[in-house]
Amino acid sequence: MLHGLLQLYSMQIKLYLREPVAFFFSLAYPTLLLLLFGFIYGNDPAPDFWGRNFGTVDASVPAYAGIIIGTVALMGIPIDTAASRENGVLRRYRATPLPPAVYLIASVLMYLTVALLGMLVLILAGKLVFGLRFSGSWPSVLAAFILSALAFYAFGYLIASLASSARVAQTIGMVIFFPMMFLSGAGMPIQLLPEGLRRISDFLPLTYVVRLIQGLWFDDALKTVWLPVLVLVGILIVGSVLAARFFRWE
Repeated sequence: MLHGLLQLYSMQIKLYLREPVAFFFSLAYPTLLLLLFGFIYGNDPAPDFWGRNFGTVDASVPAYAGIIIGTVALMGIPIDTAASRENGVLRRYRATPLPPAVYLIASVLMYLTVALLGMLVLILAGKLVFGLRFSGSWPSVLAAFILSALAFYAFGYLIASLASSARVAQTIGMVIFFPMMFLSGAGMPIQLLPEGLRRISDFLPLTYVVRLIQGLWFDDALKTVWLPVLVLVGILIVGSVLAARFFRWE
């Protein structure tokens, strides 16, 4: 079973990285945004804006983690899964001697690897070009990133389960992701939004991804990140239950 899992994982990650759109949004887009705004605004400490001795790039890297997670979860997973179902690939997977769960585990691991790779590229660009600052705990940030990714992946599989086709899944994913990206603090600092839009952001799941990872990146007190953790755990549980209930192999 382990051998089959590794083979599926290896095959799926190669197929994913061969897709130019998936490659661009998962690995290149957040880094290009960082370079663009980093060269415009620099990375000088701005304690009056951030409330601490960090600059724009320092705050943008953990925020852009939300973009990486969101693109993989809301565009990559729904489109790939729905297309595989349309083309009969899922039905063939289910007909193999391997348990169906092995396919799902391999897929989740593959998407998690892609997201982590995108985050690594982002961090390296920030460090090498702008002298990225970090004052938190790497294990804590990694755990927060994985929790956030899994919570959104459950959401992505739910979209794939309910969508009638890959085109519909793509449309749903884009309609959900892009407004959420701009209103959650992932695409631009939430401090720049009007007060009314800030209140809307409190109801967006991606907001809690940004708050959690940014808070741990800045080494904020635990009391400031416990709510995002609870929200994301809740999304993970509810999303997983619903995705398992409605998932269709054909």
